[in-house]
Amino acid sequence: MKLIVGNSLIILSLFVYTACAQEHGQQANQSMQPAAQHQSHEEHSLSVDSIPVELLTKPIALRAGVGKVNDAVTTASKEAQAFYNQGMAYLHAYVWIEAARSFNQALKLDDKLAMAHLGLYRAYIGLNINASAREALDKAQQLMMNASPRERRRILAHAKQFDAITDINNTAKHEAYKKALDDALLTDANDVELLLLRGNAEEGVPATGRGQRGLEGSRKFYLKAVEFAPEHAGAHHFLTHTYENMGKVNEALKHGELTAKYAPEVPHMRHMYGHDLRRVGRIKEAIAEFNKADELQRAYFVSEQISPEYDWHNQHNLDLLSTCYQHQGQMKRAEEIMRQAFNLPSFMEAEAYNKKEYPAFLLARGRTDEALEAANRLIKTKWEIVQAVGYIMTSHIQMTKNKLPEASAAAKNALQVLQNSGKKFTLINNDLAVLQGVFFLRTGQKEKGEAVLRQAVQKIRAEQGPDNWTQALFQLEAIARVAREVGNWELAEFITAQMLDHDANYGGAHYAMALVYEHQGDKAKAIAALTLAEKLWSDADTDLPELAAIKIKLVELRK
Repeated sequence: MKLIVGNSLIILSLFVYTACAQEHGQQANQSMQPAAQHQSHEEHSLSVDSIPVELLTKPIALRAGVGKVNDAVTTASKEAQAFYNQGMAYLHAYVWIEAARSFNQALKLDDKLAMAHLGLYRAYIGLNINASAREALDKAQQLMMNASPRERRRILAHAKQFDAITDINNTAKHEAYKKALDDALLTDANDVELLLLRGNAEEGVPATGRGQRGLEGSRKFYLKAVEFAPEHAGAHHFLTHTYENMGKVNEALKHGELTAKYAPEVPHMRHMYGHDLRRVGRIKEAIAEFNKADELQRAYFVSEQISPEYDWHNQHNLDLLSTCYQHQGQMKRAEEIMRQAFNLPSFMEAEAYNKKEYPAFLLARGRTDEALEAANRLIKTKWEIVQAVGYIMTSHIQMTKNKLPEASAAAKNALQVLQNSGKKFTLINNDLAVLQGVFFLRTGQKEKGEAVLRQAVQKIRAEQGPDNWTQALFQLEAIARVAREVGNWELAEFITAQMLDHDANYGGAHYAMALVYEHQGDKAKAIAALTLAEKLWSDADTDLPELAAIKIKLVELRK
């Protein structure tokens, strides 16, 4: 197949664009996570719309099962203290709305409670509402005369944090924030909340760490916090993320289980355990945790009369639940949940970005027209990065339909959109690289395609987040499928081996390898791989096409 000059120029532009992004040293997996869970406030962080103020000030009751926090503050009201503690528990679970409601409730009981204003500051930062955060921080500072020396140290440290947040590229301000925490710890060495903040401050994004990107530097502070408060759900939550980032899945699993145990009524804390149950092959248990989180989420929306799109965790949980069913070969259930998540209004840019999994799923199932329709919906969103992903998906779909001019036009549109997105283009380096590699494969440029895709696979697999880990598996599967379609069986074998190394419990990986063995004429290995795939898909849809193909192939290979 001949390469059209215009197509070559477009793909070359994409290469240059990605290379420039890599020179900036940005890490896609450190910037693409939902603002309510994994978001940074970097210059190129993803945006979030405003939440109605009345939602953050609605009256709230004290609740059980949301995590126990005992952070004594200066107030004569036991109820105000209880609501403050509840707000802190919700902060540690990234439930920003309920944290804000709890702190506002505490202030209704004691309007001089400086630390409740500081809690509001943190909740607003979590929601990316910096103007409101500034007001809450100012109020906390104005009320410092009512606070203890310990509380004043915390308030002043957060003032340093906000200085760093509003000047995000100023490393000196980030260091000043860390020094303020270190100075406070000299006096308050057993302050659990201070230790958690200090662990957060060690994360890779200046001043904005919140417990999800920690490595060894963060871990030591979280472990010290656990020494003083063994049942602190927040400390275990942060450790779960930290061990995930370090690639220590078994340690993450242990702390994920404790996170769910100590905050069993918080959807995200139940969901956290599911993260790592998946990683160790306990998919059915993961599905149970994600379903429990969904049940809690739905009950919360009804009881509190809150619209689902205002809670970032709702779509995130549905995303992981649907891909668990996809992993099990239960495509009907996977599609039902994936479509539900796809149809939710997108409150945050990162939520909209993750909707790319639905058109990818439809493409994998051979439903190209439906996939194209879904990709077009991404293109119509207001966020450039999501529009670009929609165009990238469109390009993949058009290539599958053997419509190269249309695929090229979509790639060009993606590039044009990205040129308006500032540094955000670094967030989809892997998406761009895969598009480039696939384009080269489909246009007969075997060596170029292989080189790009082999490098892309390494980067895809290096990303440790729960979304990234799952997305990597199915992205590898898609690349392997293209390699087979163009007859590049050597690359198909390499990619499939990467799939097996990534997740040996996935039936689809063994099925893909069986196809490689069958092509190589190795009947024994093909039969073994097909048999294992069939076993791993024992709970799959009875009409799953792959299962039907397995049965036919086993009969033929055993002749």
